[in-house]
Amino acid sequence: MNRYQIHRFILLIGFSIFFCCSSVVDCPPAAAVLRQHYENSGELHYHAHSSLSDKQGMTWQVVLFPEYQSNVVKKYHLRLVGFPGMAEFIHPQPLEIITAKGEVLNVADINTVSSFAPNVGEFDVTNILPLLPEKGSLKLSTILNGNHDLSLKIPESILMEWQLLAKTIQKSI
Repeated sequence: MNRYQIHRFILLIGFSIFFCCSSVVDCPPAAAVLRQHYENSGELHYHAHSSLSDKQGMTWQVVLFPEYQSNVVKKYHLRLVGFPGMAEFIHPQPLEIITAKGEVLNVADINTVSSFAPNVGEFDVTNILPLLPEKGSLKLSTILNGNHDLSLKIPESILMEWQLLAKTIQKSI
């Protein structure tokens, strides 16, 4: 064997060992990460932002963020954003949040006068945020224009991120 073949053989063995070991190692779950942004006032705020797909494979942006008034959290909003022209919310239309145990929590649509783009729904989750389970998953459900069902599964990792956001905000005020 020449040097090129030996080098190639060693790389092949190295990659094989790496992939075999990495599939056996039990990795801990990833920690939830909050996003930061600065408001026009220069204040640092946090939000939780995720991309999820519905049953039809359409991608949705799911954003949980606090609404501040005089540096104090007044409300928490959950914003759902679909691709423009592909989904249209009916306003006002409540959102159902269904826990893994089957509990149904209804949240109000804050868009009562269609001030958002048709593909945006925003809901007041202030009162139900403390009621969400610490483990398990959630399902978000509402009816879109054209009698289409929107159903999004919120995995435990995102639920943990939401809880981290609420705890982080409570510590800062």
